[in-house]
Amino acid sequence: MHKNIDNLVLLETELKSKLPDFNKVKIIAVSKTFPPDDILPLINHGQIDFGENKVQEAIEKWPNIKKDFPNLRLHMIGKLQSNKVKFAIPLFDYIHSLDNIKLAKKISDEQNKINKKLKIFIQVNIANEVQKSGIKPGELNSFYQTCVSELNLDIIGLMCIPPNDNNTNIYFSEMNKLKSTINLKDLSMGMSQDYLKAIENGATYIRIGSKIFGPRA
Repeated sequence: MHKNIDNLVLLETELKSKLPDFNKVKIIAVSKTFPPDDILPLINHGQIDFGENKVQEAIEKWPNIKKDFPNLRLHMIGKLQSNKVKFAIPLFDYIHSLDNIKLAKKISDEQNKINKKLKIFIQVNIANEVQKSGIKPGELNSFYQTCVSELNLDIIGLMCIPPNDNNTNIYFSEMNKLKSTINLKDLSMGMSQDYLKAIENGATYIRIGSKIFGPRA
């Protein structure tokens, strides 16, 4: 068995042992920097959700794979530049990093052009970090209303990348509260080092890279 399948099975087994309803949490296998040879064994095993950080890399890797496996769901989890939206919309199924109104308008325009509607997460700058993208918690409600009412975006949840400190649990808990204030269903949070804490605080999508694919070169 391929090592990536072994790693995924271990992760699935761990989650099944800890979660009464394992199917409520979707594992996104973050395949950035890894070639199709590392991805295809996971697809053949039954993995459906994959995440990429860069549009250009995804364009080089995924069109043929998605043609062969039309049930796959490709997630844009990295920062999305407005000038890359027209390339991202045809290929991706989910966007996890909506973080400003200019980008929201561009996504809306490009979706209308090809009559395709992606599922979208609003990225929240949960700790108000200067160096990070995301909507400030205090501005979330008005931003969400604009995206839904004026731009007709399918906002399904919130995403965050919390600070790399010892307060991860606090930030995840705050995200869960924010999600409830605007009555959204999904939370995209938690990576290889903190996915269990994220799930404890309501994560429904976890973004797992190194724990499945191993360290990046």
